[in-house]
Amino acid sequence: MSQVLHTPPHSPAPADEDDLAALAARHGLTVSGARPSLPEYVRQLWERRHFITAFATAKLTAQYSQAKLGQVWQVMTPLLNAAVYYFIFGVLLGTKKHVPDYIPFLVTGVFIWTFTQSSIMAGTRAISGNLGLVRALHFPRAALPISFALQQLQQLLFSMAALFVILICFGVPVSVSWLLVIPALFLQFTFNAGVSMVMARMGAKTPDIAQLMPFILRTWMYLSGVMWSISKLTKGDNLPHPVTIALETNPAAVYIDLMRYALIDSFHSSQLPPHVWAAATGWALIAGVGGFIYFWKAEETYGRG
Repeated sequence: MSQVLHTPPHSPAPADEDDLAALAARHGLTVSGARPSLPEYVRQLWERRHFITAFATAKLTAQYSQAKLGQVWQVMTPLLNAAVYYFIFGVLLGTKKHVPDYIPFLVTGVFIWTFTQSSIMAGTRAISGNLGLVRALHFPRAALPISFALQQLQQLLFSMAALFVILICFGVPVSVSWLLVIPALFLQFTFNAGVSMVMARMGAKTPDIAQLMPFILRTWMYLSGVMWSISKLTKGDNLPHPVTIALETNPAAVYIDLMRYALIDSFHSSQLPPHVWAAATGWALIAGVGGFIYFWKAEETYGRG
C-alpha cells in the first residue's frame, strides 16, 4: 500500500520592514499622526489661527453660561479675590501702611497674576481634558494650549475695564505710560502660552499633575509680590543675595511689576528690578520658544494609549 506524503505549503517569508517602507513610500503613504517638521508644524498652526481664536472665544462664552450673572463673573472673581487679600494682608497684617496706593497696587497684582495662573491651569488639562477632540480630528495639538492662553487673555481684557475704573476712582491719573500695557501683556501672553504647552505635554502623560498644580501655583503666587512689595523686602541686606535675585527675576513678579509701573504713577522705576524689560523679554522667549519645541516633540503621542 503506497503512502502519500502531503507536504504543507510553505508560508511566505515575512516582508522586510525596509521593503514595506519602500512600498509605502512608492504609493505615497505616510505614518498616521506622524510629527511634521518644525517649520511645517508652524505653518499648519498658522493656517488654523481662525480656529484657535474661535475656540478661545467659544470657551470664554460658555465658561459662565450656567451662572445667572453670566459674564459678570469674569470681573467679579478677581475682584472678590482682591477683597479677600486686602482684608487679610492689607488690614490684618498691615501691609497697606507700607505701600502707596495699596488698593490699585493689590488689584493690579491680582488681575495680572490670575491671567498667568488660569492660563497654566487650563493648559495643564488642554490635552487630557479634550481627548475626544484630539482623537477625532487631525490638527496641530499646540492649538489647544495656545487657545486656552488666548481665552484667558480675552478674559483679562474684559477685566481691565474694571481695573481702569478702580484706578481712576482711587486717584490714579490717566497717563501715556498706560500704553506700556500693550507690550507688557504681549510678553506675558507669550510666556503663559509657552508654560501652558509645557504643562499640556506633562498633563497629557500624567493627568494627576492637574491635582498638584493648585498647590504649586498658590506657593508661586505668595512669592510673586501680588499682595506685598518685593522692592521693600529686598531693600538693604536683609536677605541673602541669591534669594533677592530669585525674587526679583521671578517671571510672574516681573510681569506684575511692569503692569504696576505702567498703570500706577506712585510705582516708580526705582521699584523695578534691574533690566526689567530684558528679563520680561527673556522669559517670554525662553518659555514661548522652548515650550513650543518641547510640546512639538511629543506631537504624535497625544491622544494615544
